[in-house]
Amino acid sequence: MILDLFAGPGGWSHALTVLGARDIGLEWDEWACKTRAAAGQLTIRTDVALYPTWPWVGRTRGLIASPPCQAWSMAGKRLGLVDQPLVHEAVADLASGRDTRDRLLAACQDDRSLLAAEPMRYLHALNLAGEPEWVAMEEVPDVLPLWKQYAAVLRSWGFSVWTGILNAADYGVPQTRRRAILLASRVRTAEPPPPTHAREAEPESLFGPGRACWVSMAEALGWGATDRPVPTVCAGGGPGGGPEPFPSGSRQTLAHARDRGHWQPQHAGAHVVLEPQTRGAGRTAQHGARAATPAHAPAPTFTSKATHWKWSLRSNNQANATVRPATEPAGTLFFGHRANECTWIAEPASAPPHEEAHPTPDPIRITAPEAGILQSFPANYPWQGNKGQQFSQIGNAVPPLLAAHLLAPHLRVPLNPDDFTLAS
Repeated sequence: MILDLFAGPGGWSHALTVLGARDIGLEWDEWACKTRAAAGQLTIRTDVALYPTWPWVGRTRGLIASPPCQAWSMAGKRLGLVDQPLVHEAVADLASGRDTRDRLLAACQDDRSLLAAEPMRYLHALNLAGEPEWVAMEEVPDVLPLWKQYAAVLRSWGFSVWTGILNAADYGVPQTRRRAILLASRVRTAEPPPPTHAREAEPESLFGPGRACWVSMAEALGWGATDRPVPTVCAGGGPGGGPEPFPSGSRQTLAHARDRGHWQPQHAGAHVVLEPQTRGAGRTAQHGARAATPAHAPAPTFTSKATHWKWSLRSNNQANATVRPATEPAGTLFFGHRANECTWIAEPASAPPHEEAHPTPDPIRITAPEAGILQSFPANYPWQGNKGQQFSQIGNAVPPLLAAHLLAPHLRVPLNPDDFTLAS
């Protein structure tokens, strides 16, 4: 079987499903477990740090681990960096069969820090039985030194190991999410998967087709497609409904219609101006439902009378928040206490001087399905819980498309990116 530690809402699991495999996930969060159940994924709700290792010995082919990153992430207090020497000590002890976690945990500034050492407890027990065949682990970039320590131990056990930082956008995810990756194998040379996308599209050469341009938010969400001139409506208008094209007081009704699943976009005087995206022209993003999107990947510009609006995604309300236009991939999505502050913001694109000016639309909170799509989950992924709980799951999840690129070589199956349909 494939064991998935800290399985979350199913980023790795969805990738495995697309690739024709399944895992058993160990996860503590109630709502992540409910999401996994709704998605049909096998799950044991448990504390990974307390669960015994013996049930997996003699039956585990692959081990996946994405320990919680809050203690290390730039979105939090980053006390995991303060605790880093203690985590390294725990990994060294567990690799030797010594369990000193209680003593080390008492000295940690953040009680989540030591969770990054838990995979070694499982790896040590499995290694005594000559398992697993392969390992795949993912965390925020600051955990890379810890992955290098894991790599040294795994090499001493006969694994080929690769560690490094990968950008999810280089693999077709509409988000420039950088993550520290560890890949290890007993039966093949461990190496990163070849990137399929780049910031600038590459021309075809004698060696084959070049990489496609990074997938933009507009492409992933299906904005600008000829068969869908207006995006799905969101409460408050904006991307997801357009700025103020509807009669006053109608937006709440439209939001309810969207939630009931029978909203049909109406122009109501607004229209979309399609402006060619010159960067990457000539290459169609290879991303499932967008296969029919024109190669120039037009970005939506919403118009209310003479005022044109261009939309960007702001990651939070902090002064250093990442702001990206919809014609580019999103920045790294993270949620938590700022769960509902990832917003679409508008700015005027153009307005003839003789025409009446219109107020800039208010910022629009991103919806959970939109955030999930930007994490490369399908639009109909069954997120469970309230908005905050859904956003927290999405922000902590591994992008399934990136996970599929990492896992396909270990499973010895081809990866077809068209299997990862995003916007409906």
